[in-house]
Amino acid sequence: MIFKCKNCGGNAVYSPEKRRMICPYCDSENSYDRKTNSNDIVSNMENCPDCGGTIPVEQFDSAMHCPYCGNSIIFDERVQGEYLPKFIIPFELGKDNCKALIREKFKKLTFAPADFLSEVCLNTMQGDYVPFWFYDYKTNAVFEGQGTKVRSWTSGSYRYTETSYYNVVRDMNIPFEKLPADASIKMPDNVMDLMEPYTYSKLRDFEPEYLSGFNAEIYNMPAEDIEGRARKKMEDDASAILRSSISGYSSVIKNNQSIRVLDRNVNYGLMPVWKYVYQYKEQEYPFYVNGETGKIIGTAPLSKSKVVGYTFTLWALLTAILASVNGILGLI
Repeated sequence: MIFKCKNCGGNAVYSPEKRRMICPYCDSENSYDRKTNSNDIVSNMENCPDCGGTIPVEQFDSAMHCPYCGNSIIFDERVQGEYLPKFIIPFELGKDNCKALIREKFKKLTFAPADFLSEVCLNTMQGDYVPFWFYDYKTNAVFEGQGTKVRSWTSGSYRYTETSYYNVVRDMNIPFEKLPADASIKMPDNVMDLMEPYTYSKLRDFEPEYLSGFNAEIYNMPAEDIEGRARKKMEDDASAILRSSISGYSSVIKNNQSIRVLDRNVNYGLMPVWKYVYQYKEQEYPFYVNGETGKIIGTAPLSKSKVVGYTFTLWALLTAILASVNGILGLI
């Protein structure tokens, strides 16, 4: 499908800044029609519903840009049925906002390559909706251990210490909601974990309009295959909650701990991420920006020529200073 402006026929896209559909050609807002493509995907190719050009479609693509006309295309069969997301957090930061955030974060890097923050390079940034599975758990967490309380006092010339022992038991029902695990093969798991947290109160019911103007994927892996990541987060958090509920003891020894899942629910959703890949010396340096909060993950490259130039300049300056000092000392 493609969204067409009712006024000029241009491709209507979702604007993160305005929180609505706009036409970048005539500036119309929320004035569009949906044009669908009835063709099925054949041999990983799809016809653009606007210009008719055939475009390569990768296995998990659900939205992309036509390389011929540049229009934003959403593949109908990949946003419905089993691939219909339950919810989405729409982009709140546009490309210009993200470019400004990256420039602000890295502007003081003296040794970064000259074009690292250039407009040409930053314009290659792409907005992607990343598929996530979200897990809800109702759990029962039990801790059993032994706590000690130590009391010391002095009487006459003697020092006394009294140690009291206690059975420590905690039995808590702990619910967890929307523990995320990304379901995209091309997005690094550790980076996506660092993208958190999103503001889940901003979750919206999915509408395909949100995808117009961005790239998107369907989930690459079923929920069962990646649930271990969510369960580890749940178990770590449940353990932390148990520990935080125990206080007032000099020491606590754990004898037994169990975390049982009483009920489980899982939903599929899309989260916004801007990706900027900088190429330097035949190596890629990827940067990821949370499309809702603006959190940036990535490490900037160092320009060896700048480092060498700075070192040479510093050495020349020190040499000149030493020469001046020697000259002054020679006159004394």
